[in-house]
Amino acid sequence: MYMSEHNPPHFHVWYEEYQATITIEDGIIKGELPRRALNLVYEWLDLHKSELLENWRRLTSFESPKPIKPLE
Repeated sequence: MYMSEHNPPHFHVWYEEYQATITIEDGIIKGELPRRALNLVYEWLDLHKSELLENWRRLTSFESPKPIKPLE
């Protein structure tokens, strides 16, 4: 996520030579990721959706985001 992003709430993913943005609310992907990587990203999104939305709110209010745990 970046401080001056546009709606809808989303985050960016980079994996090897792949790049994508994924909406937080509904998981719509723009770009490409290998299936295995995308499945891991969706699992992480499901676990942390409320934290991601809170960080989006914080960033659009020019506040610092809070750390979110990686997938273990």
